[in-house]
Amino acid sequence: MNIHEELLEEGKGVLRLAPTWVPRSFCRPGKRIKLHPEDYYSLGLTRGGIDERWLSSTTHAENGPNTPEDEGMSYVVSADGSKRVLLKEMVEQLKGQVIGDDIWEKHRGWPMYSKLFDNLGPLPHHVHHNDEAAARVGQKGKHEMYFYPSQLNNHGGEFPYTFFGFNPGVTKEQVKETLVKFTKDDNRITNLSRSYRLTLDTGFDVPPGILHAPGSLCTYEPQFASDVYAMYQSVLHGEHDVPEPLLWKDTPPEEIGNFDYLIGILDWENNIHPDFYQKYFMSPKPVRPIEAMQAQGYVEEWICYKCKQVSAKRLTVLPGETVIIRDSAAYGLYMLQGYGKLGVWDIETPALIRYGQLTNDEYFVSAPAAKAGVTISNHSKTDPIVLLKHFSENSDLTLLGKGTKGSC
Repeated sequence: MNIHEELLEEGKGVLRLAPTWVPRSFCRPGKRIKLHPEDYYSLGLTRGGIDERWLSSTTHAENGPNTPEDEGMSYVVSADGSKRVLLKEMVEQLKGQVIGDDIWEKHRGWPMYSKLFDNLGPLPHHVHHNDEAAARVGQKGKHEMYFYPSQLNNHGGEFPYTFFGFNPGVTKEQVKETLVKFTKDDNRITNLSRSYRLTLDTGFDVPPGILHAPGSLCTYEPQFASDVYAMYQSVLHGEHDVPEPLLWKDTPPEEIGNFDYLIGILDWENNIHPDFYQKYFMSPKPVRPIEAMQAQGYVEEWICYKCKQVSAKRLTVLPGETVIIRDSAAYGLYMLQGYGKLGVWDIETPALIRYGQLTNDEYFVSAPAAKAGVTISNHSKTDPIVLLKHFSENSDLTLLGKGTKGSC
């Protein structure tokens, strides 16, 4: 039995993951992802502050020169911490035994990851490329979703509002004028947009080609396995400037300087969609009638459901209860609240984490284990267990009525 099989067997199909921290040179940590206050700049000032934790990731973080080869990538660790291998390596070695035969045959890998994004201020108005545009720079397109957990938002940061797209009636020429102005001054591209106040325990669907300037709530973000993007805003709220290379990030060399190319990256009709909020906003949807679930000791809700290729659930196990939860697909999970037992593993929600410290708050449930059912016991008499589950594709996902029409 090799190390990959040993780790899968040790967890009875459930893999323990080590925390994966990611810095961003253009961001400022909001300090809500439980990293020790002295550790947010552990990687050095030139690398930037740590304001992201990546979850169930086989994706490399594209952070420019001096980025380690494994940055952004999750490690599977043994119970005693003595053995560790990349989740990517586990998937490549064991294939369908980890992610399911259908996902392996379709993608030849785990095609999504999630993250906790924790920035003190807003991000620039930026876009993620679709498959066609991303392929020109050797990457994959990126679809992402947002959810704002109340457990991770003891404060809202400096600007808990997100700009999406453009106001109806805005023209491509108006947008191009702001891009041409990028290096000369504040290009004020958000003057052409509208912002939405963010509400805890809700979220948004963000397909490729949609410009968005994420607000300062700490955000859970299930997304495609890609780190492709380009920044279209030159000066942020708070007078923080954005370097010009980020405007042309993931642009083919022959297109650099071509502002029409940047306009072409945008999904124009959906950026100016008059009912943008109704089309892309998401509030939790119970997977079954709430009363029936509560009678069995839990509540489970879809929280990201407008894209069939990436989705997420929130599971709450009531105090003192033991439940068996089944899913039709593999998933990663992250603990928001509580402690107890998940299969053979002790699970707990840490209050504070040192950089490099192992935790018991993140796991990956293989496809066979998910289908067989995972037993979760809440050992608290007063506190619920709350965890988030992120899927690549899950056949259990159904459209839940009016207002939930998928965007991919």
